[in-house]
Amino acid sequence: MIEKLVPQDVACADTYEVDAPAGSLYPEEAELVAKSVDRRRQEFAAVRACARRAMAGLGLPPAPVLRGHRGMPLWPEGTVGSMTHCDGYRAAVLARASEVRGIGIDAEPNEPLPPGVWDVISLPSERKRTPEGANSTAVHWGRLLFSAKESVFKTWFPLTRIELDFSEADISFDGVPDGNPGTATEGTFTAELLRTAPGMPGSYRGRWLVDGGFVVTAIVLRPED
Repeated sequence: MIEKLVPQDVACADTYEVDAPAGSLYPEEAELVAKSVDRRRQEFAAVRACARRAMAGLGLPPAPVLRGHRGMPLWPEGTVGSMTHCDGYRAAVLARASEVRGIGIDAEPNEPLPPGVWDVISLPSERKRTPEGANSTAVHWGRLLFSAKESVFKTWFPLTRIELDFSEADISFDGVPDGNPGTATEGTFTAELLRTAPGMPGSYRGRWLVDGGFVVTAIVLRPED
């Protein structure tokens, strides 16, 4: 699915397979999850297998993807990327830093948010535009809002090293009438940043898709943005 949301100069790979190929982790990667439960090790390995397929898509040799602060993936020099995983889906994207400044992707199950999460992640303006219960037969909009904010944070943090709260990005889904989401299953969104950082734009544009039981969002930030 992820290839539908990113431009052609962004290499991407995804999988619906739960298990990673045997021996797919580098020793230094395996060490990071050596004490984790089996489920965590599998998703960790599967998404890194996707990352190495994305590297191949850029003509790069395979390399380990370690973790920085707050779990931020550490990509090969001269590249920027993002990874995501949820039950039943894993994806990774990678681009050359000369062509893409920052990128963030997120995937979630297309199902209602757990109780109480909506009030934590949403702003009053967002609640007015898309009420929590305004789910169409195709899209759980609370989950889509959560995913869009995750894509914002994954784009923002590697560039600023500043943590961003859910309350610091105001998301609007373009072309969606207030309180009436209709039956759309793909589209675009705008994120207005309520926090500033030197050299960073005040808003991001992203794309979203709902397919196969998943909500997927992506933001690609160009050097000129």
